Amino acid sequence: MPRFAANLSMLFTELPFLERFGAAAAAGFKGVEYLFPYPFKKEDLAAELARHGLVQVLHNLPAGNWEAGERGIACHPDRVGEFRDGVGQAIEYATALGCTQVNCLAGIAPAGVSPELLRYTLVSNLRYAAGQLREAGIRLLIEPINTFDIPGFYLSRTAQAADILDEVSADNLFIQYDLYHAQRMEGELAATVARHLPRIAHIQLADNPGRHEPGSGEINYPWLLRHIDGLGYTGWIGCEYKPATTTAEGLGWLDAF
Repeated sequence: MPRFAANLSMLFTELPFLERFGAAAAAGFKGVEYLFPYPFKKEDLAAELARHGLVQVLHNLPAGNWEAGERGIACHPDRVGEFRDGVGQAIEYATALGCTQVNCLAGIAPAGVSPELLRYTLVSNLRYAAGQLREAGIRLLIEPINTFDIPGFYLSRTAQAADILDEVSADNLFIQYDLYHAQRMEGELAATVARHLPRIAHIQLADNPGRHEPGSGEINYPWLLRHIDGLGYTGWIGCEYKPATTTAEGLGWLDAF
């Protein structure tokens, strides 16, 4: 059966960040993920994981100036040095937190850069990151993100991600398949998961529209989660949704599953 991880960047946000670990454990989660660990001391994060018996499932590579609207720099030709520095920082944190996979956000395509150079930059950066992470025993993920929520995001479809995996040709590079983003861009969730399952190392969920909890929108999550389970997926499923009210009030779907 898939294991569910609380995304602490989206859930329990009424609490200070370090208090969200305990809230996730109290709600029954065994794992956590979140966007970035870097604003916090590695020791403080590791202590919260240990205190509550939680697994650090995932975090992202540094992704540029998030507050200013950047959503990754892996496809930016003028930021390669910054990207490589971020890989080293991610390895330090992931190692300290026992996290065995990190996600690379490709970023919004910068204006005036040719499609060929964007692709070359992303592939080159992924090859570098995959090599460094392999030595540390960590998997690298890439995530297609819908261009309604983030206009201009470079990586937006599952087939595009699979094609990039082919070109990079790294045995520790996988797809992070976000059901919400995929529903907005392409639909066909059940067939797409089945077709690409060997290359999917992590799944995230939210319903559409609204990006709220399962059961709030158009995706038939009771059926879809049983389908994913039946395919033999044994990885984590990150709960990366915005609670319609409070996190606690919206967890009935998880109890039902």
